[in-house]
Amino acid sequence: MFNFTALPPLSLYIHVPWCVRKCPYCDFNSHKASDNLPEQAYVDALIADLAQECPSVWGRTVQSIFIGGGTPSLFSAEAYDRLFSGIRALLPLKADAEITMEANPGTFEAARFRDYRQLGINRLSIGIQSFNNAALERLGRIHNGNEAQRAVEIAYQAGFDNVNLDLMFGLPGQTEAEAITDVTTAIALQPQHISYYQLTIEPNTLFYQQPPTLPDDDPIIDWQEGNQARLADAGYLQYEVSAYAQKGKQCRHNVNYWQFGDYLGIGAGAHGKISDAATQTITRRVKQKQPQAYLDKAHDSQVLLKTELLHARDIGFEFMLNALRLTNGFPTPLFQQHTGIPLGQFNEALQQAEAMELLEYDVRHIRPTDKGKRYLNTLIELFLPE
Repeated sequence: MFNFTALPPLSLYIHVPWCVRKCPYCDFNSHKASDNLPEQAYVDALIADLAQECPSVWGRTVQSIFIGGGTPSLFSAEAYDRLFSGIRALLPLKADAEITMEANPGTFEAARFRDYRQLGINRLSIGIQSFNNAALERLGRIHNGNEAQRAVEIAYQAGFDNVNLDLMFGLPGQTEAEAITDVTTAIALQPQHISYYQLTIEPNTLFYQQPPTLPDDDPIIDWQEGNQARLADAGYLQYEVSAYAQKGKQCRHNVNYWQFGDYLGIGAGAHGKISDAATQTITRRVKQKQPQAYLDKAHDSQVLLKTELLHARDIGFEFMLNALRLTNGFPTPLFQQHTGIPLGQFNEALQQAEAMELLEYDVRHIRPTDKGKRYLNTLIELFLPE
């Protein structure tokens, strides 16, 4: 049974499922775009989808918006202008809300990105992955290294002062020197945030069906640790397993996920999680995944592909699964505020984690130790429900 005395912050996720080409490592809900994207119809569907979500969040203010994909920058500024007008008509939006758009270097046009910035999009997350041309070709990306650097320059010229670069390591055929060059090149471009994570082979991808040859795990760990030190020396503080930011530039939207905040999800295949104080429930919702099915059903309740009421026995573990990814952990009171259940149910697990030197905690704060960060899976498993 939940007991919410206050509700967690609320974010909005918007999914745009089309991209120029499906990458062989990508397991996101993305689909190759046709020549004529159904921009108007999809914006209509997103607004109708959101309108159906509104009764579950009446009176709550949206703290952040994240537009992901696919490649959201395939849509015109006019489409987003209409979408944002629809959002503001339905929900209160915090005055200084962080509004992030994912973008790929192969879709950068200076005028379009200036228009995005003028609309209120104030953070860009650019899918660089690598600056090495051979690596990009093996990853199936549509851009090269020069275009990646040019995309960052265009973002700054368009007025963006909060830019994230996505970088991957452990790529097919990658050497240590190439991994180092990717990070030093990214640092030289001076983005405010860098996401740096290892390539993993996921089911339902081309790489899973036709596995590439990847570097061995042991050297990859050394590369990662060396590049983490380079990022730290350049002023990028690690605040989550794969997230590094200049001071004050952590991604607020993603921090809300990791702290088990609430989020509405609209768009094809979008996921949402909403806490309700009136009914003392937490509900997950998943929307129709295929773009055409979403377009056909977005205007009525059939847009929901799946609805799930979460159980109190699972919530504590889900919170820990996310919040312990954060380098500095979380304030102790946040657990009950965001889960609606008392932390006391985890006293034994907390004591065991402390005895194993994986965690340190007191009445004010809970944080993983350096050992806990290194053996994060072992730490999280201590909180699994029986």
